[in-house]
Amino acid sequence: MKRFFGNLNFSVGFALSAVVIIAAGISLIWTPFDANKMSAVERLQGPSWSHPLGTDQYGRDTLSRVMTGAVNSIIVGLVTVAIGLSIGIVMGLAASYYGRFVDEAVMRFSDLLFGFPAVLTAILITSTLGPSMINAMLAIGIFYIPVFARLTRAVAITVYEREFITAARAGGVSELGIMWRHVLPNILSPLLIQGTIQFAVAILAEAGLSYLGLGTQPPAASWGRMLNEAQTFMSRAPWMAVFPGLAIAWAVLGINLLGDGLRDTLDPKMVRAR
Repeated sequence: MKRFFGNLNFSVGFALSAVVIIAAGISLIWTPFDANKMSAVERLQGPSWSHPLGTDQYGRDTLSRVMTGAVNSIIVGLVTVAIGLSIGIVMGLAASYYGRFVDEAVMRFSDLLFGFPAVLTAILITSTLGPSMINAMLAIGIFYIPVFARLTRAVAITVYEREFITAARAGGVSELGIMWRHVLPNILSPLLIQGTIQFAVAILAEAGLSYLGLGTQPPAASWGRMLNEAQTFMSRAPWMAVFPGLAIAWAVLGINLLGDGLRDTLDPKMVRAR
């Protein structure tokens, strides 16, 4: 822990990310107001003691909705990275071990998925299944599969060439055992770093999809959806866009700094460079 928190990027990223996680956790049991409660009397009120971040066009408390939106952003990040990691690791390990036809098939499949950006994939999926947060997570998760598959393949190939793999085979360890006990633990660090970075990208992607109306649907709170609703009232109520935008920037910056700190700490090349 001393090594991690001795890194400035990790420390700042951890602090920023902790604020988002704490706000999301608190919103599960308490928010200043019901995030979906409307009040015609309090609509478009500026920041005040009763509503620190103001209210929107329906009189809903912006602070409560920002806190609730943090939960959706974290869920999207976790689910999409889990989808990409679980399938991508299996594909990457299979490509690195079997090579030849399997390797070629995995790489060409990855190229095919890369040809469809997350937004386009989301449009294809939601046009068939309907717009929702679940379908947006599915679209982003599918886009992440080739990212982790390629990384897993590249790192695993270098591990398979190491002497301890040859020694394990000479000792009678099965190929599945080698993959589980020796290869996978040695590729976790770059996968963890990549997963952290993609977590931040997932928050941005979900916000973008919700802004387009393809992600989280009303009345559920979403930072991207809040920005979409705020654009009509920019001149009258700029706080409706400022605070959700700051929340997105805060979360993405914190997670990116956290990923940079992990890379600086876990990557042996970065350690030697220091």
